[in-house]
Amino acid sequence: MLKSILGGFVMLWECVRMSLSNIAGNRMRSFLTVLGILIGVSAVIALITTVSGVSGSLSSSFSSMGAGTLSVNVTGSDLKSGMTAEDFDELRALEIVDGITPKVSLNARVSRGGDYDTGISVSGRNAYYFQMNPDAIERGRTLSFIDEDNSSYVCWINAEMVETFFFGVDPVGEQLYISGVPFLVAGILSDEQGESIAELMSGGADIVIPYTTALKMNNESVVTSFTVYLSGGADSEAAADEIEAAMDAMFSFEDDCFTVTTMSGIEDTMEEMLGMMTALLAGIASIALVVGGIGIMNMMLTTVTERTVEIGLKKALGALPWQIQAQFLIESFLLSMIGGIAGVALGLILSFAMCRVLGTDFALSMGAIALGTGFSAAVGIIFGWVPARKASKLNPIDALRSI
Repeated sequence: MLKSILGGFVMLWECVRMSLSNIAGNRMRSFLTVLGILIGVSAVIALITTVSGVSGSLSSSFSSMGAGTLSVNVTGSDLKSGMTAEDFDELRALEIVDGITPKVSLNARVSRGGDYDTGISVSGRNAYYFQMNPDAIERGRTLSFIDEDNSSYVCWINAEMVETFFFGVDPVGEQLYISGVPFLVAGILSDEQGESIAELMSGGADIVIPYTTALKMNNESVVTSFTVYLSGGADSEAAADEIEAAMDAMFSFEDDCFTVTTMSGIEDTMEEMLGMMTALLAGIASIALVVGGIGIMNMMLTTVTERTVEIGLKKALGALPWQIQAQFLIESFLLSMIGGIAGVALGLILSFAMCRVLGTDFALSMGAIALGTGFSAAVGIIFGWVPARKASKLNPIDALRSI
């Protein structure tokens, strides 16, 4: 028994040695055959690994931007079209709620002196918004609760508005007309005002004013969009359920009156989209592997024809059909694996370079490596089977006639 096992290992090693010798003896043809597998595997590895790195960076960025916040949009019902100040007080009374920042949006005509511009984005906010976003103001004072309670005509403008209406002039303390109403410029917004997930979803504003003032300018009394800041350690999913329960009571338990968006929902959607993109790109890149497999089959069929005499001599000396078939399968497998291993190395290098260019973290994906090497091994066996089968079926007498 032991002797037969050792004999099998010896025969296997001899097949591997002869296969490597044949591959080395036809270097150019072997290289061109391996090239298709190399390109396919490197493309699969590079795409999957790069997308994984981008996905990880996006997930961490989204998590940090939306940590401890929920976004709520109200569509309303026939009896109640939005949220009132009393409704916000009721939500603030919940233990899991730290604070609420309403948002009231409008587009306005803005002017100063002889300069004017239309379609300017104006956002109504409250004092708590600036407390939770201390970097939102570059210079000047913040919005106070007095401004909010009195519906004061004060505003905060971004750098673009400064350049448009106050070129060469300090805007703080100056007047700016918004929809024909004079506002006092109380400060300048920084570029950091859009760092939260709520701002990312709704878009940054050119001008910020008290939300009560924005409601008055819109001739409205209710708010339809707001962000809930959760207490420290609160679970976002549990908090969303609690807020939904409280708002269901406010809207008399009517359906489809509001939508509560959590970061987990956004991340799940993003990961699903990235997964679909990865599968699509990997599928496209796998076409090169199929082409490479066809190249291997073509080379092995040519090899069988060229080595007809060798096959005939081996059969005449007692080689069994399965031994002939094993030798050609091993040669096809080795060709494919050489391309696969080289493709993995090249794919990782390309992925690392792409991650550096994109500014994302490089994440080594063992699944992608396993997929690339496994696919290349399968290609070698599948596309090498037909030539190996043809070699094993060759009649030794017919083969020796060509001597």
